Amino acid sequence: MLKHRGFPGRLAGTDFQFTIRRANPRGVTPLKARPRHADRKPADRRADAAFLAALIEHFGDAPFERGNLDAGRLGWLLGREVLPVDDPLDPESYGALLRVDLDAARASFPDLFEEEAP
Repeated sequence: MLKHRGFPGRLAGTDFQFTIRRANPRGVTPLKARPRHADRKPADRRADAAFLAALIEHFGDAPFERGNLDAGRLGWLLGREVLPVDDPLDPESYGALLRVDLDAARASFPDLFEEEAP
């Protein structure tokens, strides 16, 4: 399992996890797109935005390996802002390739991109 050095382990001051420390000995937690409902708690939305911002800062729109990124946190973005590079996606592989769709990220989280405006 690839460990993404320099990637934040969690949202500061919270228990929202962004990475895992070690591979699961009982098997890989599968990636699964999770529905985001409009009534999600503000803290959950902040965690999604912070995780997406970290992905963009760390990888941009280049393909990246799932590695030690938390499956649950990826699930909130999978299929929308984070897309599989491999077709079909192997949801139970730490080596699965993903990429950030910057257009979808800009549409869903416009606050992350406000600094770019002239």
